[in-house]
Amino acid sequence: MFLGDGMGVSTVTAARILKGQLHHSPGEETRLEMDKFPYVALSKTYNTNAQVPDSAGTATAYLCGVKANEGTVGVSAATQRTECNTTQGNEVTSILRWAKDAGKSVGIVTTTRVNHATPSAAYAHSADRDWYSDNEMPPEALSQGCKDIAYQLMHNVRDIEVIMGGGRKYMFPKNRTDVEYEMDEKARGTRLDGLNLIDIWKSFKPKHKHSHYIWNRTELLALDPYTVDYLLGLFEPGDMQYELNRNNVTDPSLSEMAEVAIKILSKNPKGFFLLVEGGRIDHGHHEGKAKQALHEAVEMDRAIGQAGTMTSVEDTLTVVTADHSHVFTFGGYTPRGNSIFVPPCAGLAPMVSDTDKKPFTAILYGNGPGYKVVGGERENVSMVDYAHNNYQAQSAVPLRHETHGGEDVAVFAKGPMAHLLHGVHEQNYIPHVMAYAACIGANRDHCASASLSGSPSPGPLLFLLALLPLAILF
Repeated sequence: MFLGDGMGVSTVTAARILKGQLHHSPGEETRLEMDKFPYVALSKTYNTNAQVPDSAGTATAYLCGVKANEGTVGVSAATQRTECNTTQGNEVTSILRWAKDAGKSVGIVTTTRVNHATPSAAYAHSADRDWYSDNEMPPEALSQGCKDIAYQLMHNVRDIEVIMGGGRKYMFPKNRTDVEYEMDEKARGTRLDGLNLIDIWKSFKPKHKHSHYIWNRTELLALDPYTVDYLLGLFEPGDMQYELNRNNVTDPSLSEMAEVAIKILSKNPKGFFLLVEGGRIDHGHHEGKAKQALHEAVEMDRAIGQAGTMTSVEDTLTVVTADHSHVFTFGGYTPRGNSIFVPPCAGLAPMVSDTDKKPFTAILYGNGPGYKVVGGERENVSMVDYAHNNYQAQSAVPLRHETHGGEDVAVFAKGPMAHLLHGVHEQNYIPHVMAYAACIGANRDHCASASLSGSPSPGPLLFLLALLPLAILF
């Protein structure tokens, strides 16, 4: 499963054009790797208590198959955000757990913290997505016995084969100096309980297995994946760097992490489940930095292509989707091939506003930090470097952080049973399709009992086809 956090349809379109222009094409005719998938659906993203959702409630939906409240992960809607005492008895398990219980290998790869909203729903049960370590938890929650998400990562599903992303500081005792940023106080350990979760992770691994903890790209690329049984890679204290800012020595790209993960996981003859998150698409949009967001989306598409070369549609179901959209717009009657980010006319609409007589860019936000007034009027974008990596596109409403969008998002699918993802679906339908295809989880009545491959029996499919003529006659 590839999850583009915040990757709404407008982001997909703009990323497609950017990808083409990076290869010196006009862009519009370019095909993203996800564009090549034969089946496409729409996903309704609302949370049980939110019309416009957040990444925690949505992650619970597309990983656990149950819609949940905003801000909660791995729990049903009976759990209220921040209320620890509403957690017990309302935990829900994810497709990662279903796959592990079926004997498959499992992995998590993300460009955010490994204990961030999206990955945490795969293994944790928390009344608050922000409980990264015990340092971020209120005393009441700690006294009631709730555990932070980093702790749960190491304890809930102890044999996750691959974990890669950021979030190093949440694994170490308070004020422990970071291995990479020795002088940065914000990079220091956060844990109040004094635990070293890396040591705990190592202690849970069988002595005869090959387990590796790494913290930089050089170590990652030096590994022989075919001899690695367990891999924990934490490449930043917090989230990983944006792709445009990435240090090629210390930080691997998303596609590099995905490649190593698949090599490790694919050794299991029973198969694997892998969650790959392009998590900083969302962060770029929240900061109003469309260039950062779109380059993150292009890199995730590169990872999708890499995975495609390493797997087969004959035995691997691949799903690409988003948790939610953003109030990111792309318009303005720009001509064919109009460059999105390259000067001298990067992304400018071909005319000025007929109201304030100033130029404007094709990329805009409905709200966010890009709202700027100069001399009582909208800022003249021709007076700023709007092709800069960190340029904040203009927005209609001033906010410190741009918000999510509430519209449906796309679901792209290929491989066995991919045809079940078509039309408009509730977001929590997605993991049930994936589990049905893999014959894992609670619903396995359709599976051939004698099948060694775990592939579904053709019986139910033939039954449905046999009914079709009757439906037409009536």
